[in-house]
Amino acid sequence: MGNDNAVFLEIIEWFDESGAEIVHRIPEQGSGDIKYGAQLIVRESQSAVFFYNGKAHDVFGPGRHTLTTANIPILTRLVSLPWGFTSPLRAEIYFANMKEFIDLKWGTREPVAFRDSQLGLVRLRAFGILNLRVVQPVLLINSLVGTKGIYSTEEIQEYLNRVVVSRFNDYMGANLDSILSLPGKYDEMSTGLKKLLDEDFNHFGLALTHMYINSITPPHEVQTAIDDQSRLAVLGDLDRLVKMKAAMAIEKSSQAQPGAPAGVGMGIAMMMPGIFSDALKTAKPGGSVQLDCPACRHSIPNDSRFCPYCGNHLIVIEKCSHCHADIPPKAKFCPRCGTGTTETKQPVKCPHCGSDNLPDSMYCNNCGDKL
Repeated sequence: MGNDNAVFLEIIEWFDESGAEIVHRIPEQGSGDIKYGAQLIVRESQSAVFFYNGKAHDVFGPGRHTLTTANIPILTRLVSLPWGFTSPLRAEIYFANMKEFIDLKWGTREPVAFRDSQLGLVRLRAFGILNLRVVQPVLLINSLVGTKGIYSTEEIQEYLNRVVVSRFNDYMGANLDSILSLPGKYDEMSTGLKKLLDEDFNHFGLALTHMYINSITPPHEVQTAIDDQSRLAVLGDLDRLVKMKAAMAIEKSSQAQPGAPAGVGMGIAMMMPGIFSDALKTAKPGGSVQLDCPACRHSIPNDSRFCPYCGNHLIVIEKCSHCHADIPPKAKFCPRCGTGTTETKQPVKCPHCGSDNLPDSMYCNNCGDKL
């Protein structure tokens, strides 16, 4: 900047209106003409670095400073110049914001590969936040800011995010065995990851004050597998898990079709005894499939037709409508109370539409009228 366009600075101060500026230079464009005796005002949350001829000569802390030969030795030689105490000094002042910058977000743009000891190779996404502050203003200006007039968190956040993700990958591979053990380890992992990053931040005169991991999530299909494994651990049997899912699907189907005929619901009801009788099967140490008798609960061979302990008939088609006893296949009467089964009962005709309905039906499965 030539002398014709010179700006003579007498009071030098800076206010951060955005709250995101790390370094601010005065003047923002080129260098300034600082008068001998100019007033430099530095706030508690700031530091000011005095540059002359492209070099940092002094760092001023909080307070009001008069720029004279007492605190800037460079000014000593200007006293003897023809224009005396009013002569200008071309220099720049860099204000460094020493406050703590919080809630700087980091995260993986693309899933990172992780070899899980139980699930195999999975891809994970991770997100979190970090806090940082300036600890060495001169080092920060010389290594990152350069000659920029304004340097904000937005300009450095992308670079720091890449550094954090890189260190995160290293830490996960060295310290985590399986993502199934993640719950309860976020604090421990945040502390370990912060230690890895401290040197990276200190290299630029910055300090990583806090580090938080908010979430580490696998793909949707892996989450589904984890949910299934949790259900299996509760049920203790793969066959029961399959039957449970079948029952859930039937329930969801019935809810999705509220206007379905009543016969559909009855057909599903006829299927349920077979589903839940199969769910009673459990795997024994010998590898053979066993069946639990629904009457006495003894384990018996899978191909049994009668229980060898209580004599209960194991093949059940329906329940007696009167005493609810088990009725064997093709039986015409209940073996306990003698009530006729569906094979001996005549279908009920609907008085409205004339269609046949199952015995004991209360509503027509065609038109819905009460029988």
